[in-house]
Order: sequence, then C-alpha cells, then structure tokens
Amino acid sequence: MSEYDASRAAYTATRRTDPRIAALVERALGDARTVVNVGAGAGSYESPDREVIAIEPSATMRAQRPPDAAEAIDARAEELPLEDDSVDAAMAILTLHHWADPISGLRELRRVARGRVVLLTFDPAAADSFWLVRDYLPELAAVDGARFPTIDETVGALGGKATVERVPIPHDCRDGFLGAFWRRPERYVEPAVRPGISTFGELDPEVLERALAKLATDVESGAWRRRYGGLLALGELDIGYRLITALKN
Repeated sequence: MSEYDASRAAYTATRRTDPRIAALVERALGDARTVVNVGAGAGSYESPDREVIAIEPSATMRAQRPPDAAEAIDARAEELPLEDDSVDAAMAILTLHHWADPISGLRELRRVARGRVVLLTFDPAAADSFWLVRDYLPELAAVDGARFPTIDETVGALGGKATVERVPIPHDCRDGFLGAFWRRPERYVEPAVRPGISTFGELDPEVLERALAKLATDVESGAWRRRYGGLLALGELDIGYRLITALKN
C-alpha cells in the first residue's frame, strides 16, 4: 500500500461511507465479531458493532480517522502483524490496487482470518465498459490492469472458493471513488473530487487535464447528454465493482 501525499489531506471530503455499499459489506461479514480491516484508510465501512483492528500504512490516512475509530496500526497487507486464525474475519475495501503485492496480501488475509475474507474490489476486465474510460481516459484500462488482480487471481489467492457478487453503483453514491459519478459527469472535473480518485494520480497530468477538459466541454455543450442521456434514467449501474466473500473452511 502506498503513502498518500499531501494532496490527499482532504480525502474525507469526498470519500465517505455509502450506506448501501456498507449494508452489502455488513451482510458479507455475517456474525464476525473481530474483524481486521486492511488498507483501512480513514475508517469507511468499519462497523461500530464489531471489534475492529485497522491496518493502514499511510500516516496521512491514519491522521484522518475519526476520534471514535480504532487506532490504526502502521503495517502493510503483505506482512500483517497478527497470528494465524486470530480474527473472525478480514476485510479490504477498495484497497487492493494500493498494495505492492496484492496476491501476497490476499494470502495474508486468508492466513489471519479463521472465518471469512470480504473484499470490495474491481474487475479490471470491465474497465472499458465505463464511458469515462472508453471515451475519455482509455489509459485508465492499462492502469487498472496493472494494479488490480483479476477476479480469478483474487479468488485463487483466497483458497479457490468464494462467492463473487456484482455491486451496481447507486447514481447518488456518497463514496467518491472512480465509478461513483457515472451519472454525474460534471463531478469529475471538480478539483475537490480528484484527490479522492487515486487512479487519476497514476496518469500523466497532461493526459488527465486534456481528457477532463474534453469532458467539461462535452458536458457544457450537451454532447455528453446526447450520447449518454439514457443513463440519467437509471438508479444504479454495474461498471465492474465486485464483492468477494471467501470462507476458510
């Protein structure tokens, strides 16, 4: 997992828990009482009703955790400071792409959880199904392909048996990750939104600025609406996010 730079200091301004996604995560965790949250960030999706051990290597992110959240441990997914089978469940929410070695990290989650592992991740094979990637930033497909394990690789690292659920993103998603604004294209060009989208930081700044300038022009001229106006009637959209639940036994 990589250190967020100072520009991520306002991360929590756009990255908040979406209650519908939280409900899916809670259901997947089942009756787990003790949960390690790996790549815990600012504490989104941590249940106040469970005993949480938060793992977060970024000092910037640790500093943004709310006062009532568990104090995060400075450690990495690939070397969790926990014994085998020491927690009921392990979870990792939209964080695999920040890990230096996602496969090793996934094996660590499986090692420390005596019950289940719950992941919210992205299927890199679906990258170009999203209009933002297909029409404006095709470079993102290569970035995601390099950073995200495939779904098969992810399941394999967790022992080979898991349920994989599609997670359609609500049109008014409160958590400002990359796919959150699929029905609100104007949000992508807002400077305050960009720090919460880590993939943008992986692109050449000139490529990003050129693409977002084109998007801004298309939104203002009505070109985006003419092309994608049908999306405005949808309440949610599947653009590749997946919830993976693996049981150890």
